[in-house]
Amino acid sequence: MNSSKKILIVGPAWVGDMVMAQTLFMCLKHRYPDAQIDVLAPAWTKPLLEGMPEISGTIDSPFGHGDVRLRERYRLGVALRERGYDQAIVLQNSYKSALIPYWANIPQRTGWVGEMRYGLLNDIRRLDKKRLPLMIHRYIALGLGKGVPLPIDLPRPQLRISPAKRTTALSRLALQEPAAPLLALCPGAEFGPAKQWPAEYYAEVAKKKLADGWQVWIFGSSKDKVAADRIESLTEGRARNLAGVTTLSEAVDLLSLASGVIANDSGLLHVAAALGRPVIAVYGPTTPSFTPPLSKKAETAKLDLPCSPCFKRECPYGHQQCMKSLKPAMILETMEKMNYVSL
Repeated sequence: MNSSKKILIVGPAWVGDMVMAQTLFMCLKHRYPDAQIDVLAPAWTKPLLEGMPEISGTIDSPFGHGDVRLRERYRLGVALRERGYDQAIVLQNSYKSALIPYWANIPQRTGWVGEMRYGLLNDIRRLDKKRLPLMIHRYIALGLGKGVPLPIDLPRPQLRISPAKRTTALSRLALQEPAAPLLALCPGAEFGPAKQWPAEYYAEVAKKKLADGWQVWIFGSSKDKVAADRIESLTEGRARNLAGVTTLSEAVDLLSLASGVIANDSGLLHVAAALGRPVIAVYGPTTPSFTPPLSKKAETAKLDLPCSPCFKRECPYGHQQCMKSLKPAMILETMEKMNYVSL
């Protein structure tokens, strides 16, 4: 076994998926202690990868979702030849995601069949969804030999933060390190509106915890501003709205201060879980049976309605009952059972 092999990971392009990919990095580092593990991924994922000690280096991928740009991919592949990678592991299933390792002349190119990638990959795997039900199972399996069973004890993502950068973020945003318990709300979801628990429900939970003496911060990107602004308004500005004003790096560092987190099925859900924060994950049209928060301090809130999970971006029936029937009282009850303050 070559413990010092050089491995290139073609990483996912979503926050939550990249956090879950750390389980693969951990397994690879356990299997090859001296390995150099580099990740090719969009530049915005760098704050996540910097919190993963298993990673040696990052390579910025300039290709957005749907970008083909064959000439640029070829040039990047050729530029990577001099690095002498022994293996590439392609976590994405698209045809184009396998092109760069092929053009980089990496001798072992591992991945699922995906979009019929015969030839581009030479260590090709066929997915058995029953044997590998979770996304992390499918990631980890690519780091093992064909047919090798998964480890009994699967690792969980563990993001490291920078206390110095966190202090800088607090200062920039005119925030103080919380003296009272802090509730973090993550009301956004990149997938679509069907995955979003109503902002009014988030606000109701926030008002109850504010009355109990908690602080409340709202997290999200600029795409989540509508929901975040609504929560801020309904709490009369007592919930601090950070949506769209933090970088991803700052959001990660600040989430580490939370006494508890409530989040939709989103990237920040997986960040909070990887930070070891007590988290309640709200599921509606999706299911935790594929991408659960990987933490012993996580609980899921969902209703097993006949129409869910539907995996639709918008409710096909127009009622969104999988979310609207999941009342704030249910979340507050779960919080009490978890005893957030003591965790």
